[in-house]
Amino acid sequence: AYSGTQKCISCPPGLSPISFGPKAMEKLEKRRTPVISWYLDMSMVSSYWGPERKYHHTAPINMIYALREALRIIAEEGLEQRWQRHRLNHKALVAGIEAMGLSLLVPKQERLPMLNAVLIPDGADDVLVRRALLSQFGLEIGGGLGELAGKIWRVGLMGHSSQPRNVFLFLSALESILKAQGVKVSGGALEAASSVYEEF
Repeated sequence: AYSGTQKCISCPPGLSPISFGPKAMEKLEKRRTPVISWYLDMSMVSSYWGPERKYHHTAPINMIYALREALRIIAEEGLEQRWQRHRLNHKALVAGIEAMGLSLLVPKQERLPMLNAVLIPDGADDVLVRRALLSQFGLEIGGGLGELAGKIWRVGLMGHSSQPRNVFLFLSALESILKAQGVKVSGGALEAASSVYEEF
């Protein structure tokens, strides 16, 4: 498994935590062909982090301290509570998006609570909407990548940013900007999101 510290851990970017199970480590140890990359030669890296402490690289100590602090904050909140918070905020966001008459790209059963791919409605200018969100409301969302460029908005609810206030701010800002662009959207996004929190 691998990740980036800037995602749900809410740590500054720069580290990519990675873990290997016993089977993967056994496969690494039995590898016969040399690894092409110095930086991702996991047999060398495992010697660096393992009991041998064989030099491989100079670790970014400040990033390791930042990661430790981020993990301490996660432990303080509690892992189960953190997961629940992400699920709840995702559910509220989706309720608000759907109340506006918008929809998500990914089918419900395949969605991740941290990343929401909102289909851009007809008549909306992708770049202008994202620019207005940032300049007027201080909210930055991602545009689609590759073949999804100009077709979706990537709305992250990760780590510390996964908060009800951010859900409400995004929904009200998006509704306001879309209406200003002449895009037909239904009202009631905030009420729909509120009802999710009230049920909880």
